[in-house]
Amino acid sequence: MTSSEQILKKHNLRVTQFRLDVISVFSEAGHALSAADVETRLIQPDRITLYRTLKSFEDKGIIHKAVDGTQTAKFALCEAECDEHHHHDEHVHFHCLKCENTFCMDHVYVPKVVLPRGFTIKDTSMVVNGTCEKCGFINQGQLS
Repeated sequence: MTSSEQILKKHNLRVTQFRLDVISVFSEAGHALSAADVETRLIQPDRITLYRTLKSFEDKGIIHKAVDGTQTAKFALCEAECDEHHHHDEHVHFHCLKCENTFCMDHVYVPKVVLPRGFTIKDTSMVVNGTCEKCGFINQGQLS
């Protein structure tokens, strides 16, 4: 059984080729993707099926929203510990201003926020904007 099949079984989702392909797209990308990004990487995708798949993946804890300060909703694969009851996605997202890719910084956590009495936190997010490793390396090579 492939790791993609294991992910689907762990989250009680039926294994279909389309779902396997969507997980593969996220795995191969290495950064967060919008629905449009995923769609362009699939062969003849059905848009409605794609949106339903992304929604069920998010509901089941397979992907999470990668907030990056842009107007485009992006998603990234979750950590293995995520499930439908709790996403462990309170990590920093890094948005590269050159390539526009958004990366999960899985081991850089959003600081704990203490609010005044009467306020309740639903979720927190933190975006760091800058230049990713790849784009920074390209720029350094151009200076030589």
